[in-house]
Amino acid sequence: MKVLRSIHVGLLCAQRHPEDRPTMTSVILMLGSDGPLPSPKEPGFYVGECTQDSAHWYGISSNNDLSISILDGR
Repeated sequence: MKVLRSIHVGLLCAQRHPEDRPTMTSVILMLGSDGPLPSPKEPGFYVGECTQDSAHWYGISSNNDLSISILDGR
């Protein structure tokens, strides 16, 4: 049960927006008690089904069929 609680607190600490993350004081209290925990939001690194709208939002869509990267030394 402690492992699941630790994972839950870890998910709370990995929220996309800093204001949604708990403070270290809150983390210590959450790990040391058995009280209820808030539900985490969807993490920023979540990789789900990619739709055209979400691809455009995250900047992963491209209008061209070919991409070339040229690396130059310093």
